[in-house]
Amino acid sequence: MPYPLTITRKGDRDIEIFRVFDALRGRVFDCWTKPEFVRRWLTGPPGWSFQVCEIDLRVGGKFRYVWRNAKGAQMGMGGTYLEIVAPERIVNTELFDEDWTGGEAVGTLVLTEANGQTTSTYTVRYSSQEARENVLKTGMEQGMVASYDRLETMLDEVNAS
Repeated sequence: MPYPLTITRKGDRDIEIFRVFDALRGRVFDCWTKPEFVRRWLTGPPGWSFQVCEIDLRVGGKFRYVWRNAKGAQMGMGGTYLEIVAPERIVNTELFDEDWTGGEAVGTLVLTEANGQTTSTYTVRYSSQEARENVLKTGMEQGMVASYDRLETMLDEVNAS
């Protein structure tokens, strides 16, 4: 049984996305940083597909993601890597093409390992409390839960091989 995803408000502007995986930290890090893995799990809610997944994993490098739904609508985002400490921490900016989040946000991924399990804590700091609240109203939780469930399944497949 997979561990539940939790999304929590932290402080005035942050959202913390937390989940435990039955996998080693290095494998979880690879799944967050290698396009061939990211394309398989970060597809969002049902009916969406990943069209563009570009990752230049270095400080100052950029990433670009574009999703499309069954009706042809697109959603794109990108950002710049500010800090990378493999396999435990990534800090990056993120901004959606249609800036519905109120400006550039900063995401911090922290992966900690204990007893063969990895705890993933992804904190996003938005430009304002209003921006954070608007993001939470979008139904993003449904897409995050679906994506993290796919990540769990993919990690199970890798662990079994």
